[in-house]
Amino acid sequence: MTRATKVTRAPGRYAWIKWVFIIPVVLFIAVQLYFLAQIWWWRDHEPGMTAFMRQQLSVMQEKNPDAQIVQKWVPYERISTNLKRAIIASEDANFSDHDGVDWEALEKAYERNEKRKKVTHGGSTITQQLAKNLFLSGSRSYLRKGQELIIAYMLETVLDKRRIFEIYLNVVEFGRGVYGAEAAARHYYKVPASKLGASQAARLAVMLPNPRYYDAHRNTRYLNRRTQIILRRMGSAELP
Repeated sequence: MTRATKVTRAPGRYAWIKWVFIIPVVLFIAVQLYFLAQIWWWRDHEPGMTAFMRQQLSVMQEKNPDAQIVQKWVPYERISTNLKRAIIASEDANFSDHDGVDWEALEKAYERNEKRKKVTHGGSTITQQLAKNLFLSGSRSYLRKGQELIIAYMLETVLDKRRIFEIYLNVVEFGRGVYGAEAAARHYYKVPASKLGASQAARLAVMLPNPRYYDAHRNTRYLNRRTQIILRRMGSAELP
């Protein structure tokens, strides 16, 4: 075999290497396009069961095969203004102003995580929480956080703030198997979401960071104290 022949064949021998890089990039783009198409569809359609709901339902059914998710979609106008103000005051005071990501909150969360040497804080906005609920698992990692940021920007680009908040209010977890404002209002207070009072709404908002725990522990000192704080902040909450 001549030297010229070796030179000619060498590129073919290693041609597969480029696919090691190309295939993951193509798959990544395909997944993002899928997410984008779903978000576009949700401009005027209900999302139905989210990825987070499906994951939690699977966990529940491991212990109880008959377990079911409780959720009922209600339009934005049929959700109490008290609950809207309470959730913004508790979860994301800058919701109406940011572009989906609160970088200052993310930086503080990163610093706390570095001190603890693990991911315990997310610094997530309402938009980021919705991104996670719609498409991702409940696991904590920087890789998942990166995908969450991408989806959050998609949501903010395709949907307006009011629609983002409407979907969030209908799919967010309020307790074990309890999702959305309507199911939460009936589960905890036996009233529709439109009839929630200020104190009731504030307490539901405070439960959001750990709803399954507070579903089982509804009268903790922290819950009572934090509810009073949110009640005082609700008046200044800006709604979309």
